[in-house]
Amino acid sequence: MAAKTAEGEEYEVLTPPTDLRQKVRILTKREAAKFDPVAAAEAAIQRLSSNFGTWMDKETEDLLGAMQHLRDGGADAERLDRLYQSAHNIKGQALTLGYPLVGSVAASFCHLIENLPEPSDFPMELGERYVEAIRAMVSEGAKDADNPTGSKLLESLTEVSDAYLEKFK
Repeated sequence: MAAKTAEGEEYEVLTPPTDLRQKVRILTKREAAKFDPVAAAEAAIQRLSSNFGTWMDKETEDLLGAMQHLRDGGADAERLDRLYQSAHNIKGQALTLGYPLVGSVAASFCHLIENLPEPSDFPMELGERYVEAIRAMVSEGAKDADNPTGSKLLESLTEVSDAYLEKFK
C-alpha cells in the first residue's frame, strides 16, 4: 500500500505475518517447567561473544568514517548527526559487547554533541580526541573501569567537554 507523508514523500506500509505460532515449537509442560529463559539468553550471548570484538571494531570504523566525513566537509547538521549516530550506536552496544568503559566515553561524546547550540560550535579537536580514545580503547581492549588509563581519559574528556559546554549557558 503506497501513501504519502505531509511533505509529499512516498512510503509503503508492509504488514508482516501476525501468526508466529507457525515459527515456534510449543513447549510441553515438562519442558516449560525446566526452561530458564535467562539461562537460554546467557547461553546465546556466550555463543555470540566470539564476534563481539569484531562488532566493536566495525562500530569503531563507522565512527572513524563519520569523523572523517565531518572533518572533510565541515560541521553541518547532516555530518554531525552521522557522527552522533555512530557514537550513539557504540554507547548502546558497548555494555552488551563487553566494553562498558568505551560505552561511557561514547555517552560523554553524545552528551557533548547533544548540547551544542549549533553544529558550527562543534569543537573539532575535542571530537577527534573522543574518536581516538574510543578507537584506542577498543584496539587495546580497555574494557572497564579497572583500566586506569582509560578511566582517566574518560574523566579528562568529560571535564573538558563540560567546561566547553559551560560557555554556552
